[in-house]
Amino acid sequence: MTARTCPCGLSASYDACCGRFHTGRAAAPTAELLMRSRYSAFVKGDTAYLLRTWHPGTRPGRLDLDPGTRWTGLRILDTVDGSAFHTTGVVEFRASYRGGALRERSRFERVDGAWVYVDGEFPQD
Repeated sequence: MTARTCPCGLSASYDACCGRFHTGRAAAPTAELLMRSRYSAFVKGDTAYLLRTWHPGTRPGRLDLDPGTRWTGLRILDTVDGSAFHTTGVVEFRASYRGGALRERSRFERVDGAWVYVDGEFPQD
């Protein structure tokens, strides 16, 4: 990742990609873009965005991120639904960090028209 590219792995700059979602200038139009923006929020330490985009029924009261975690990359493994024409979606991904990786199959829903993260399963490799 260069200084110009977004942490989520797409070729756009952070401001043109996930940054616009983080600031509220735009809403993620698909479940995959919301998942990418949430990964970028983990990279940036943006807990407010993570909580704001979490389903109200599963959202924790607070979120404490480990400041020592250094996220190094994101790979989308699978997507099911989650487009502008759906109300639910699933995105499976692998998020790498120094010393390891996290694989999750995340569920997303629309709440009041906006995509939110519901929960996830952690498949074994």
